Amino acid sequence: MTDLTERQKTLLLLVIRDYIETAQPVGSQRLVEHFHLGMSSATVRNEMAALTEMGYLRQPHTSAGRVPTEEGYRFFVGELMHQVDLPPAVQHTISHQFFQARHDIEQWMRLAASILAHQSQSVSLVTAPHAEKARYKHLELISTQGRQVLMVLVLVGGEISQQILTLAEPVAQERLSQAANALNRLCAGRSVEEITSQPAPAAALEKDILSIVLQDMRTADERVAGELYMDGLTNVLAEPEFTTADEARRALRLLEERSTLQDLLSRTIMNSNVGGLQVLIGGEGGWEELRQCSMVLARYGVPGLATGTLGVLGPMRMPYARTIPTVRFMADLLSELINENIAGEGQHAE
Repeated sequence: MTDLTERQKTLLLLVIRDYIETAQPVGSQRLVEHFHLGMSSATVRNEMAALTEMGYLRQPHTSAGRVPTEEGYRFFVGELMHQVDLPPAVQHTISHQFFQARHDIEQWMRLAASILAHQSQSVSLVTAPHAEKARYKHLELISTQGRQVLMVLVLVGGEISQQILTLAEPVAQERLSQAANALNRLCAGRSVEEITSQPAPAAALEKDILSIVLQDMRTADERVAGELYMDGLTNVLAEPEFTTADEARRALRLLEERSTLQDLLSRTIMNSNVGGLQVLIGGEGGWEELRQCSMVLARYGVPGLATGTLGVLGPMRMPYARTIPTVRFMADLLSELINENIAGEGQHAE
């Protein structure tokens, strides 16, 4: 596209800021009066017409003012918006909320989703940390009734699998605990390949349980992302862009299809470095459901151990200047938590 003059850059910046705030098309008179510009409305009108020809603005109706296009928002995010950090007071409040939470992955995920939704006033999306390769951490076998046993498998990175097993005959809790302890010694910190390369347990109970554990781990290896946590749907549906039934339905449909959303998140951010941030505006031509939306996404976690994705989805008219530093700060914070509380678990038990 054509290079913009400094005046055109300033006017584009002001149009986008005003439109983000009001959701109303912006006219030349409004810009001159609201921002006390030292130029006539005719000059501003001519520059806005030039920005429209260049593809950065559009005019919804002939008599109305202008609104930003997808290209206008992209230029704003990439060229005009200064990188800022969250205010220290906000950072402190968020960090304190996590400090008060239990060292529990699920609670971290719910808290992250809640804070992101509140700070951005958009829909928050957080996938739980997911290991690139499933590694065994801990197993519990709990007698419930008769021949039924609850099996709880915890993987390095915090993923948990629970299922009820029906054994051939009742087994006492003491024997179940003995079997779980034996498997914990054998498997701790190991992948499917590393476990299967060792001699199998001699006892039938341990052998049977191990085959179920390995199947669970293979299933975890096939998943592209951890569980998805969301919050703040009402924030988006309250925005003017989603007041028409079609647009609201399209956004809702995507948010309800969790597997599609997980796939979108993981594939979008898959090649990013941890801490890397991406802004998708208008679906970037590939996602019809996101035509009226923008997403700000970041990858968090510990490379080679467990990583996840977090971000927000909102109207294209989202407050990027507040949303981007919020997403970046939350990604850094969760990476620190994962590193401090989980990184040591990836080592083999001695």
